[in-house]
Amino acid sequence: MSNLDSGRTIRLSRREWLRRAGAGFGSLALADLAWADRMLRKYPGSFATSDVRAPHVPPRARSIIFLFMGGGPSQVDTFDPKPLLGQLHGQDVPASIAKDVPRIARAPLRNLLRSPYVFRRYGQSGIEISDLLPEVARHADDLCVIRSMKHDNPIHAPAEYVALTGTGIGDRPSLGAWVTYGLGSENRNLPAFVVLTSDGGPRPPGYHSGFLPARFQGTRCDAPGGLGNLKSPEGTGEQDRRDQLGLLDRFNRWHLERTGEDSELEARIRSYELAFRMQASAPEVFDLAGESASTLKLYAAQDSDAKTAEFGRHCLLARRLVERGVRFVQLRAGNWDAHTKLPDNHGAKARHTDRAVAALLTDLKQRGLLDQTLVVWGGEFGRTPAAQGNEGRDHSPSGYSMWLAGGGVKGGQVIGATDPVGYAAVDNPVHPNDLNATLLHALGLDQKKLFYVHHNRPEIPTVNGGRVLREVFA
Repeated sequence: MSNLDSGRTIRLSRREWLRRAGAGFGSLALADLAWADRMLRKYPGSFATSDVRAPHVPPRARSIIFLFMGGGPSQVDTFDPKPLLGQLHGQDVPASIAKDVPRIARAPLRNLLRSPYVFRRYGQSGIEISDLLPEVARHADDLCVIRSMKHDNPIHAPAEYVALTGTGIGDRPSLGAWVTYGLGSENRNLPAFVVLTSDGGPRPPGYHSGFLPARFQGTRCDAPGGLGNLKSPEGTGEQDRRDQLGLLDRFNRWHLERTGEDSELEARIRSYELAFRMQASAPEVFDLAGESASTLKLYAAQDSDAKTAEFGRHCLLARRLVERGVRFVQLRAGNWDAHTKLPDNHGAKARHTDRAVAALLTDLKQRGLLDQTLVVWGGEFGRTPAAQGNEGRDHSPSGYSMWLAGGGVKGGQVIGATDPVGYAAVDNPVHPNDLNATLLHALGLDQKKLFYVHHNRPEIPTVNGGRVLREVFA
């Protein structure tokens, strides 16, 4: 950096320039630089600040772990107690309540089904959580439970797109892509946006880049050990690989110069460069051998149940990834789709996930990472309080629950409410675009300043705008 002072050129180091910038962004950027310096010492060769972009406002969190429960967990069996369901079991929804239920597709108003689970108050806050999730319930004082999530799409795929991209069409950038576009990457050797899936893979629009350049899409890590094909073929040395990639790079850039802008080709060039660097760093990140036996036990990462162990490893990997500067980690645990036999379906899903989610919160807090990591839990919609099939529940986007923890969130609180039987949000309704605006705000991103010109229109992450839930934060 330089400026003119009485005809003399004064050269300032980046650190000195940031100090002179004073409070606000200058001090914030200096703190980020100091953090990157510490990480560089801890993980030599991994961190670079050249791709880091400044947030719009001082951030509360540095990264997000989104625990996406695909299929639709039932709010009235997890985080939204409705004692009236027990009293009205087998009856129709009372007319006084039915009048407030949105007339969306598949909204049965007959044969209410009581919850098979017992709700208890947990922590000093006394938040009521069902005994389906006893391990997460012990973290009640860290949770901000939103009981009034709401949108209008009752079909899995478009509802998932609403939750993760803002509309049900599936052609827009995912939230993780917007975060990567807005803030860049803190680790030059790892993707900024990583997707880990278990028990049902994600639908691509939920992690793709939409109309943003392709390099901002999420990187799926479904292979055993995280990423497949990291090892070079037998007999291929490092210099051989450098020469191969160098030749590919020259051809690709020559083609790019001839044809003009090509998002997919640019992304491929970057991916080759990143893949070469990842061959050295990624195996260490995805190798859990260095973790202590107590940590592996905490996450149930070696449980005899394969699905429990897989999700436990993914939660542990999420901690390892954000610890190394990954911006956005999306974990998907699918098949919460209980059209029949809800106790069997939700019981199995809870066994596979509850212990690991609680372990993630515990581990992040013990390592001093929870304050800078925003953890989100929830699915694309909830389920009806009325019965379907044999002790099942149908899809219901009219009122459902999600929770946040860490990243500046004020724990031990409940936001919003559904009607007395848990059908529709009636107090402080929260659309997924409101939630996404809030998550971006936590990272220091202003949804209206984070835009990309597409078809001559400045597009923002929340489509037509979302309401930042400022009451979420401490």
